[in-house]
Order: sequence, then structure tokens, then C-alpha cells
Amino acid sequence: MSFDQNQFDSILADFTIDSDELREIAGAFRYDLKQGLKDPDLSSMRMLKSYIGLPTRKETGEYLALDFGGTNVRVLRIRLDGDGKFEVLKKVAKPLVVAGEYNYIAADATADQMFGFIADLVEEAVEGDHTKKYYLGHTFSFPSSQTDLYNAKLIIWTKEFATPGVEGKVVNDLLKDALHKKGLDNVEPTAVINDTVAVQLAAAYKHDNVNIGCIYATGHNTCYLEPYADSAQEPMILNLESGGFNRLTPGRFDVELDKNSEKPGEQRLEKMVSGRYMGELFGMALAELFDEKGKAYGFTSIDMSAIMDDEDAAHPAIIQLVAEKTGHTIDAADADKVQDLVLRIVNRSARLVAASFTGILWQLQGAEKTLAPQTIAVDGSVYEKMPHAKENLMKGLSELLGTDAAAVETVLENGGSGLGAAIAAAVAASRK
Repeated sequence: MSFDQNQFDSILADFTIDSDELREIAGAFRYDLKQGLKDPDLSSMRMLKSYIGLPTRKETGEYLALDFGGTNVRVLRIRLDGDGKFEVLKKVAKPLVVAGEYNYIAADATADQMFGFIADLVEEAVEGDHTKKYYLGHTFSFPSSQTDLYNAKLIIWTKEFATPGVEGKVVNDLLKDALHKKGLDNVEPTAVINDTVAVQLAAAYKHDNVNIGCIYATGHNTCYLEPYADSAQEPMILNLESGGFNRLTPGRFDVELDKNSEKPGEQRLEKMVSGRYMGELFGMALAELFDEKGKAYGFTSIDMSAIMDDEDAAHPAIIQLVAEKTGHTIDAADADKVQDLVLRIVNRSARLVAASFTGILWQLQGAEKTLAPQTIAVDGSVYEKMPHAKENLMKGLSELLGTDAAAVETVLENGGSGLGAAIAAAVAASRK
């Protein structure tokens, strides 16, 4: 079979954002941002305070970093040497679930078991030292309400976690209690940050002008340093939870995906840009081309990368992958179309992320005629590994910012969860 050209063109159009629409989205993002600064309830983004600004880059000393964002928990002992220099002295990582042995995220586990397990990892990271004073920073990637750098209460577990006795509690209090039971009173939890904030802190320790941090991976989120120029407040990183931005016009595939998602009506931007959903959108479009609307093929963002990597004119890799996933055999001409479709979906994703960055950059620029130098720190598999994603993101920024785009650079920061937590601990310790 051959794909219908008119149908294919219609599908491509559904994933296309022109310059005017892109500019409107960037403006809407800035509007939502400004509304959220007045009152978070006026914005589709959460605008969560982190209670921390950028590091001075003079932070030095040994700190502990707890990275708790999924089933694999890491504890690192990191020495900060200032000016972006650091060394990981010890790293301990263990899963919270080992089939047939233990499961600390199940409904029949307890908070004591979970945090006792983490305290054991901390003891291993300090190599049994119960004397030397350590401040511990904690990257905690679950929905939390925070009133200062220390106090973060878990609102609700996500990612299939069901351990009772943690929701509604201050996670650092639970950790502190577990450390005390192990005789580790020399370890003092001092800071809790989100993983996106950790990315920005880690990059800002090494680079100048890092006013934006972003996760562009399976999920999507952005934070930025709000200068509070018109108020007496100190500059602070705000975790936007920007995946929830909804001042967008979704295409028909987006509408269908959202309707069948776990949480319809939520995370509009994330569902249009993140790695978790791109493969699904591609599969939905391909199903229409095969006249099998509604059929799920199980394509992933990794499959999309493989499709774009096939530079052979005969496209054997694309033909084989499509056959394996769908049961349909296509020719080289249709494989070309498949590649074009993937590129269009990735291009749209990158352009939307560029629009969100631009909205923040306009906010930072304020009334100034030119944009000051800006570094955007990005972590994540889509940015790092998806062909054409970074390139199209930069093109989108150029399209929106014009000559000001020369003031903007993006940097990969893929060690943020650990280093960022250590920096947060150092900042907290400096306040004592």
C-alpha cells in the first residue's frame, strides 16, 4: 500500500506551528507567568517557590546529596571546591524494589522501612562515620508543598509509589528520624529541592548567567530565577511546573491522546513536547495512514530516534521497524514520509519548548531594549539524544528573538540531581 498524499499532508499540518502562532504561544507563556506572580491560582502553572537563589560559586566543603526521584535512590558525598569545581568522593545507589526480596514502595511497606533503607545508604556514603558533621541536600521529585528550604511536605505519591505514612509529612523530618535511629546525628538534612531546580543550581555553579533550568526528557518542566525587580523580595528560583501550561491550541491527535490519558485536561504542554508522549502521537498518526485509527502500536521516543537516524536512501531500518511494530510493509517512498512525520513531531516539540523559554526570557528582559547574556541549562534524553531536537530548539529561539538570540546559549547539565542537592545543602549551611 501507499499512503494517501492528501491525508498525509493533513496530518503534517496538524503538527505544524508557524511563526505567528509560535510568537502568540511565547506571549501567552509570559502572560501566564506574570499572572502567576500575582497569584498562582491565576496561572495554569504552579509557580512553586524553591526558597533558594543561584549559588555564589564560592561554596566549598563536603556535603551529602540524596537523589530520590524514582525507585533507584542515590546518595553521594561531594566535595565542592568553588568556581564550578567539585569531586564525587563516594556514590551509593540501590533500588527500593528488588523482586522476591523487598519492596519499599508497596502499600504494605512502611515509612520507617523506606527511610530506614535510605539512612543505611547515607551511612554507607559516609563510610560509617558518626562523628564528622555533614549537611545533606535532598532532590525530591514528587509533588510537595514547601514553606522554606527545609520544609517540604509530600502532597501525593506518583510513579506507582504507595508507601503509607509519607503523604502529608515533612520528608526531611522522616529522614532525620531515620538517621537518628542509626546513630547518624552528625548528618543534618537541610534542604529539599525539585529535580529541575537541581539542574539550574548545578549548571549555575559552573557557568555564568544560568537563569533558566529545564528537564526535557520523558517528562518536561522548567524553572527560572525570578529577579523580583519591582519588589523587596530576594531573587528566587521558581519551579513553574510548566508541563501544565495550557494556553495552547492542541491538534486533533493531542485532543485524542489527552482524552485517553491518565489525567485528562492536565499537563497540556508536557503531552505535546515530552518523550513519554511523542511516540504515542506518532503511532496515532501512523494508524490513521494505515486506516487503523485507534490502534496502538507502542512506538517510543527511542523508536523515533532510530527512524531519524536511518540515512540510507532505501530506509531499511525504518521499513523493518514499522513492520515489527505495525505488521505493515511499506516501501522506501512511504518510509520517507514516516521520517518526515517523525521530524515534524519532534520539530513541533522543540519549537514549543523554545516558545516557553522565550516567554521567560522576555520576562527577564523586562523593559530593557536588548537581552542580557543568558545560559539555559537543560537535562534530559530528548534534548541530549533525540536527533534534531536541540537544533530545532535553537532555530525556534532565533525565530522568536531575532538578533537577541545571539545572547542565549543552552548547555547540557546531566548531573544536576546530585550536584544541585549538594549545592543546596551548602547554601542552607551558609544561612545557619
